[in-house]
Amino acid sequence: MPPPDEKRRRFEAMYAANHDPVLGYVLRRTADAHDAADVLAETFLTAWRRLDDVPPDDQTRPWLYGVARRVLANHRRGERRRLALGDRLRADLADRPAGEVPADLRPIMEALDGLPERDRELLTLVGWEDLDAGQIATVLGCSRNAVRVRLHRARRRFTRELERRGALFEMPAPQVGVTEGDPA
Repeated sequence: MPPPDEKRRRFEAMYAANHDPVLGYVLRRTADAHDAADVLAETFLTAWRRLDDVPPDDQTRPWLYGVARRVLANHRRGERRRLALGDRLRADLADRPAGEVPADLRPIMEALDGLPERDRELLTLVGWEDLDAGQIATVLGCSRNAVRVRLHRARRRFTRELERRGALFEMPAPQVGVTEGDPA
């Protein structure tokens, strides 16, 4: 096995000599430049990993074309799987009824829709997804304390929005000393 510097120099020389021709090969076989960039990167990553298997001199480029051809085939298979999954998901969602909001909840939904996106996200993560502050912190990429502060402010803005729309209602007071399932 050659020393790391020699391996790097060999790869860089191979890359410099073959980048443009392999890029052209890939561009002519992909739908867009982004896909071509992905295939090109994967091709040269394979060449780096298998540098000892890369044939020398004038056999290098055909070997890289062969690698690119296999990477393209994998890319196309993956794309077909993603498209098929998307079709299945769309079909599944199309079969579900588009839940009409009950009349008594419409003012609440309208108030929620009147909030900034960041407030809606916080409130729905709590109310619909049933996440706690730690879990929300993970979703949003912030601290638990930041979530608590943001949630407090979002709830205040939501209350003001409900009041503005005349949709504020009294929450039933918890019954002290009564456990769930016990008659009140």
